[in-house]
Amino acid sequence: MDILVTVVLPLSLAVIMFSLGVGLVPADFRRVAERGWVFAIGALCQLALIPLVAYLVIMIFGLSGAIAAGVMLLALCPGGVTSNVVSRLAGGDVALSVSLTALISLISIVTVPLLVGWSVRHFMGESAPDFSVTSLALAMVLITALPVAIGMGVRALAPDFANRAEPGLLKLASALFVLIILAAIASNWDLFVENFASLGPALATLNIVTMLGGLMIAAALGLTRAEQKTISIEVGIQNGTLGITLAPIIAGVASGIPTIGLPSAIYGVVMYLTATPFVLWLRRRAS
Repeated sequence: MDILVTVVLPLSLAVIMFSLGVGLVPADFRRVAERGWVFAIGALCQLALIPLVAYLVIMIFGLSGAIAAGVMLLALCPGGVTSNVVSRLAGGDVALSVSLTALISLISIVTVPLLVGWSVRHFMGESAPDFSVTSLALAMVLITALPVAIGMGVRALAPDFANRAEPGLLKLASALFVLIILAAIASNWDLFVENFASLGPALATLNIVTMLGGLMIAAALGLTRAEQKTISIEVGIQNGTLGITLAPIIAGVASGIPTIGLPSAIYGVVMYLTATPFVLWLRRRAS
């Protein structure tokens, strides 16, 4: 189990982020400037709407301690490669989805350590683990930003190879996502069973409210249907693998997945149950 926490989890997340980088080109970042208004809406929804809804969900469902801090950790994580795949399935703006994922992943290197530090102290009080915000930020650079940069470098130096490898890498990333979720649940099976009845509805509410909220905000501000779908999915689909991977670093453990990572693991299950019918409904909406 020590190997799972110290090696397998970080390496798996790095592979997932590398697969994101292989699909990126400089034009994806130029879109941020060219479509500034759209990106501003998406970024604000991800950086403000999700944590706000998560905090309200914690209060409404009476969550506390490490579980509450874990919900906030999940809410502060950016969308991952999964959101890009789901956006494609929903008929959204895939280029916008990829660019938003990349942009927010970079911003999260600053926002996640700072806000997680506050969340842990706020919800766990005296039992809060003593961890370094700087060390957490450095860990995020190593397991998110660096693999993305390497992936982009591979595409720039060997575009033909990147084009051939990208489909396989996306499949591998999806498989690793599922394996990380299953491993986290298995290592905390008793906690999973004990908390699913309360956490399941809370996380389903978080997922549904954020997806609907992102959709309504994008529609109210005049974005196209494809952009609305993408904003909704980027806001609603969180990178639970990042939450699970950061949890041991925050809790300072080297074996097993700590309680603070449990919401991210359960969310990986709940997300599919709630997002699937929502995506099917989005597909039926006019483009």
